[in-house]
Amino acid sequence: MKDAVGVIHGRFQMLHYGHMEYLLAGKERCERLIIGISNPDVTLVKFNGANPHRSAASSNPLSFFERYEMIRLALLEAGVPREEFDIVPFPINYPELLFNYVPRDAKFYMTIYDEWSEDKKRVLQELGCEVEVMWKRSNEEKEISGTEVRAAITAGEDWSHLVPKSVYEYVQANDLTQRIIALAEENQN
Repeated sequence: MKDAVGVIHGRFQMLHYGHMEYLLAGKERCERLIIGISNPDVTLVKFNGANPHRSAASSNPLSFFERYEMIRLALLEAGVPREEFDIVPFPINYPELLFNYVPRDAKFYMTIYDEWSEDKKRVLQELGCEVEVMWKRSNEEKEISGTEVRAAITAGEDWSHLVPKSVYEYVQANDLTQRIIALAEENQN
C-alpha cells in the first residue's frame, strides 16, 4: 500500500537524470509527493563540514523559482500528474523551520550517499519524522551529479544528455548557462 503523503528533498542545482530516478522512486511510494528544495535562498545556505562545497555560490547558481520550474516541467514530462506533487522550500540547514513547509506526519524518503546524507537523516529522525531510506550508495556509485552537469556547462561541453529535455530547454530559453559559468569563474579567482 502506498503512503498518503511522502516528502523528498534536495538542492536540485541542476535537475538531472539521477534526480529523476530519486524523485520517481519517491513518487512510486506515495499518492502525493512533496518535493522540498533545500538552500531555497541565500539566507538559508549554511556551511557544513560534511559537504563543504554545498554552501559555495558556484554550487548554488539557480534560484528557488528556477529549480521549481525545472522540477515541475521534468515531472510533467515524465508523466506525473500535476495534482500528485507539490514543490516547497526545505530549509534543512534550519530544521526548526521545516514544518512551516512540510507536514510532520508524512513519510520522509531519502537516499544515502555520504556523511552529509547521514547527518540529514539524523536531523529528520530527531525531529520525529518517519524516514525511509530508499537506497544507500557511495558517491562513486552516483550515475551523475549536479556538479558534473555544471562542470560540463562551464567547460562548454554538451550536457543535454545528462538532464531531461524540458530542463535543457528551460535552461537554454532562460540563458541560465551564463550565470553558471560566471559563478564558476568567480569561484576560481
